[in-house]
Amino acid sequence: MNTLKSLNFLQKIELIDQHWSPRVIAEMNDYQFKVVKLLGDFIWHDHLDTDETFIVLEGQLRIDFRDGHVLISAGEMYVVPKGVEHKPSAEQEVKLLLIEPKGVVNTGSEGGERTAVNDLWI
Repeated sequence: MNTLKSLNFLQKIELIDQHWSPRVIAEMNDYQFKVVKLLGDFIWHDHLDTDETFIVLEGQLRIDFRDGHVLISAGEMYVVPKGVEHKPSAEQEVKLLLIEPKGVVNTGSEGGERTAVNDLWI
């Protein structure tokens, strides 16, 4: 699906009108690139079978772990290792790019009302 046109992360993310609702913008092998807007607290969860990459485009993301936290600012990234319980949060709106294998559930094994539909393209 190469259209010989580059993708602009911020233009794509502006098409999203909900928080915590990732949208796929590209795939590479079995990985998806997703843009998402975050605001407030998410739930504690983990991904037993995969790492999860957070790349902040705008704002500052906090990821809490059971033994501390990390702050990720615009232009920075962090990889949460597989199996590590974490809870993302944003005091002000954060725009970010997620890189993860196709089919990963955003709430891990926790499920619940914050679980986003997979494979929604924008």
